[in-house]
Amino acid sequence: MIKAIATDMDGTFLTDEKTFDQPRFERIFQQLKEQNIAFIAASGNQYAKLRSIFGEREMYFVGENGAVLYHGDERIDYHAFDQAIYRDVIDYLVKAREYKEIIVCGLNSAYILKDTPQAFKENVHFYYRQLEEVESFNPLPEDEFVKIAFNVNRETHPTLDEDIAERFEDDIRLVSSGHDSIDVIQPGVTKGFALKRLLQKLGLTADELMTFGDANNDLDMLQLTPHSYVMGNAKDEDVFKAAQHVAPSNNHQGVLYIIDEVVLNSAH
Repeated sequence: MIKAIATDMDGTFLTDEKTFDQPRFERIFQQLKEQNIAFIAASGNQYAKLRSIFGEREMYFVGENGAVLYHGDERIDYHAFDQAIYRDVIDYLVKAREYKEIIVCGLNSAYILKDTPQAFKENVHFYYRQLEEVESFNPLPEDEFVKIAFNVNRETHPTLDEDIAERFEDDIRLVSSGHDSIDVIQPGVTKGFALKRLLQKLGLTADELMTFGDANNDLDMLQLTPHSYVMGNAKDEDVFKAAQHVAPSNNHQGVLYIIDEVVLNSAH
């Protein structure tokens, strides 16, 4: 019996236009609520961005690829980087590699350098609702840090992600949400890690969880449960291998379709 449903956002729950069928979701959400089935948005995105998508609904949010966990407005768990390690990675990117288009992700806000192109700033503003522009990352803002995000420019820095992974291999892990979009996260702190902790808090087992994903940063949450679905639009063969089932594509509201057909229909 499914008691919790966790879905990735971009390329999974959301269409390519970053939309979803709101009336259909509202009906489904109310039915899940009536049956005490928890709904969880599990994303690389910032909590504030996830909240803006779902409004005031009482649900769970796994943000920053598993580093933060919220129930509604309440933060119930988080895992921050060791400040010294974080500082070293930032220095390597900005000073040694002269790569400024990075997003420093804290619990209170995300931060970018003022001295970056306007197109970069506009793109970051779309994904990060709480965002500050700073003159420098030295010193770092007063915050606790959970992630570093950047897009690899393959023309200017073709091996940047490989180089940073090798240089800091004991202290960080790199995951991709597609299109050369890289998140630097803490080893072991993933969406699957956060979901395991949430299941413990809810007194549920992995067999009572359903998950949906489409990318490399969804692998461990797809491997967590036999009720895992890769989206038909996924590009990475590893993601298809990790999941037990295939859902219709994100543009065909695959998540809502499966919840309707598999969870709600079988509950009648």
